Amino acid sequence: MARTEHPRFGLRRSAIFIAALLAFPVPSSAYDTPLSDTAIREAYFLGQRHDESTAKFLDKYTKYFGPPKFGPQISSITLFTPFAQVVQQSDWHSVGYSAQQAQLDHNGTAESIKIIIQIQFTESYGAFIPAPGGSRSGSSTGFMLRPYDFWTDFQVQIFDREAKLKPASSSGRANFQCSENGGCTLNGATITTEFPATAFDSDSATIQIDPPEGEQFVVDFDLTSLR
Repeated sequence: MARTEHPRFGLRRSAIFIAALLAFPVPSSAYDTPLSDTAIREAYFLGQRHDESTAKFLDKYTKYFGPPKFGPQISSITLFTPFAQVVQQSDWHSVGYSAQQAQLDHNGTAESIKIIIQIQFTESYGAFIPAPGGSRSGSSTGFMLRPYDFWTDFQVQIFDREAKLKPASSSGRANFQCSENGGCTLNGATITTEFPATAFDSDSATIQIDPPEGEQFVVDFDLTSLR
């Protein structure tokens, strides 16, 4: 004969199950998206501080790296969430920028994840490269300035777990170091890729960079640690 459980015991088991859920809560989403009106205002006011607290908050979204043994230096990689982008946008406006305008600016664009890669030259990968040799045998090679679009030789791939993501946009620009007398020298480049904010389903993002010279560069971002 089948045994029938008393309703009181069923209620007790339900209470125990709920208590267990409260003791071990299910992890929340890795970062805020879509941003609520409250979150946008919070990001706006954080950016309007224009002080060390703003800089310290935004700095959490950047990882810094030293020079390699050979090849170009990936000096830093920044991963900006939608919340961080609103903070940065607010920080850029010091006068006459209101919370209402921040809300309008945000609502006028699709939320995204922005990844910014900074490349710097090193002794083994500098601003100058050997120029093609002269027509006469034994002539000196000489040197020429590296092309300004040298960053196109860097293969950048972004992964969500094992899935390779296709960026919504990708761009790059050469960087220059300028002196007081007005002279500027090519010293690196910045590569920016952007993805829909919903592109990342896991709690981490992997950035893989294959430079034209030197070893492959791979770094992970813990998305659960970012707002």
